[in-house]
Amino acid sequence: MTDDERHIRRCLQLAANGLGRVRPNPMVGCVVVKDGEVLSEGFHQQYGGNHAERNALLRLDDETARGATLYVNLEPCSHYGKTPPCADLVVEKGIRRVVCCNDDPNPLVDGGGFAKLDAAGIEVVRHVLEEEGRKLNKRFFTFMEKRRPYVILKWAESADGFMAPDYKPYWITTPEQDRLSHRWRTEEAAIVVGSQTFIDDQPRLTPRHYCGPAPQPVVLDRRGRLRGVPEHWLHLGAESPQVVLDELYKRKIQSVIIEGGRQILDAFLASSLYDEVRILRGPHEFGHGLPAPERGKIEESRIIVVEA
Repeated sequence: MTDDERHIRRCLQLAANGLGRVRPNPMVGCVVVKDGEVLSEGFHQQYGGNHAERNALLRLDDETARGATLYVNLEPCSHYGKTPPCADLVVEKGIRRVVCCNDDPNPLVDGGGFAKLDAAGIEVVRHVLEEEGRKLNKRFFTFMEKRRPYVILKWAESADGFMAPDYKPYWITTPEQDRLSHRWRTEEAAIVVGSQTFIDDQPRLTPRHYCGPAPQPVVLDRRGRLRGVPEHWLHLGAESPQVVLDELYKRKIQSVIIEGGRQILDAFLASSLYDEVRILRGPHEFGHGLPAPERGKIEESRIIVVEA
């Protein structure tokens, strides 16, 4: 592993601390190195707060920062948003070299950050551990490039592959699996159920078994039969998965967990409008009931199965 790769990998580790807290911004980490010594580190901690580069650089005086190499996993921003442009601060601090993992596809950036650095005579090295960076920020890249949220299909099934016995709601998972499921909720921007699940289960869709930000609850009610949907929920009458995702994209929702029921899961599977499938397999067999969706046509690389 080269020094550049080692420091970029550290950027990715730092960036991951922002999972669920910086959306819809990407997760970004930054390391400043001079003469082989790490001078400062930073990461984007919360939406609206300082970006990673600013958090790292503002810890250093100008003399210390001058001539250093800055490592960052995403192209420094070049526009005014919630904070001033990071590329400008990199130039002001006299950074000699910038090593970056991913280009920023956001139209507000999209090469503008690198152009500022180039114009200032700063050496720029790009695409170091690029695939690892794309994996970390898979939600951001999907949203920007495919113009839809990153989609996770999730369900629980018995040890023999049923979602419920006798087509009635049934608690399948263990307490440990429940905590994991609720951790997943803190990591995504929204969570979707259908009208029948809303009627049968009266779900709260909160991460009450894990500490973290709550996703936006969404219920799909194509036939307009629901009453009493909480005001803070999104109540959509979408006709297809594509329309659902179009509506969520318009609302700047970057990622979503589809929790079912079976009809909605089947619709998303049939449309291929999904990125991951997460299955919680309980400890007990039912022998009969509502079968879980078939896995035969799903790429194994997209499936995560958590056994009890």
